[in-house]
Amino acid sequence: MRAEMAPGPVGRRWTAARLVAGHGAAVCLSLYLVVKLIWVVAGLFGAVPSDVGGAAWIVLNTVTVGMAAVGIALGLALARGPGRGKPAAPLLLIAWIGAGFLVPMLPYMVVSAFIGDGAGAGGGGSGGEESMPTWEAAFLGIGFMGMAAGLAVALPIYLRERWPEAFVGRLGGDVPAAGRAHVRSVLVMCLCLAAMWAYWAVGGTLGMDPGQRHRMNADARLLLGNSALWALIGAWAVATRRPGTPTWLPTALGFTASGSLFAWSAWKLPLVFLRPGDYAPAERPAVAVVQHGLGIAAGALLLSALVKAVGAAESRAARRGSP
Repeated sequence: MRAEMAPGPVGRRWTAARLVAGHGAAVCLSLYLVVKLIWVVAGLFGAVPSDVGGAAWIVLNTVTVGMAAVGIALGLALARGPGRGKPAAPLLLIAWIGAGFLVPMLPYMVVSAFIGDGAGAGGGGSGGEESMPTWEAAFLGIGFMGMAAGLAVALPIYLRERWPEAFVGRLGGDVPAAGRAHVRSVLVMCLCLAAMWAYWAVGGTLGMDPGQRHRMNADARLLLGNSALWALIGAWAVATRRPGTPTWLPTALGFTASGSLFAWSAWKLPLVFLRPGDYAPAERPAVAVVQHGLGIAAGALLLSALVKAVGAAESRAARRGSP
């Protein structure tokens, strides 16, 4: 992706939507940051129960403080919009990971609001959520969901402005630019992950740790079902060649799905070994390692396929514009 490309026009309404969504995301995530800072300070001064706090708990929440600060900067950068000469790679990397963490959680948060308690989504798995004051739970929930919704709106508009060739027009039914072998590899990985997560979501126990099955409550199964959904979306995005499909649809969905596969697996894999607080994977350790390793690989390869597709679209646009 070339950083020097001039932004493509999308209309004042879309630009205004990007501005509002980017700033709104930053404001919402600031509430999340406030809570996490309070937790870290309380942990350092021993103001949290011993069964909740501890060195690992403080480190994990410190990491989420850094992630929140980066997320706020991302929201502000998306609000400012693309510009000639701005480096593309750092912003895209942060946006890819941030959107991967948050945007795919929107379906889960909406459904969990009706069938269960989704508070764990906003806590980042750092512990301490069960007995938190109401205002802390509200700040975490608003921060998490507000940032997710803001990214879901601002990021596609930003990408459309910067790389219009990858978002305009419709598919023509040709073989994806990534090549058949690349597409096949991503497709197999995504489908394997989707099948695994869907199996566990409906109550399957193969590969589960018998001592941790109590963790597989309705909320955990819903999260697994949501993960399976996005793995299927990623498979569709990289493999679809149906003529007439709007180009922006597989591009935007594939970008989000690849980020989700990579970010969540890269986050959970170290936890399998570090075991902060009372964390323990519901899967057998070896299964968890293979699962998250496959997720990291699938996400990275899916992103690579999208980058190749965007590069091919730019090349075609350049050839059309040549005299």
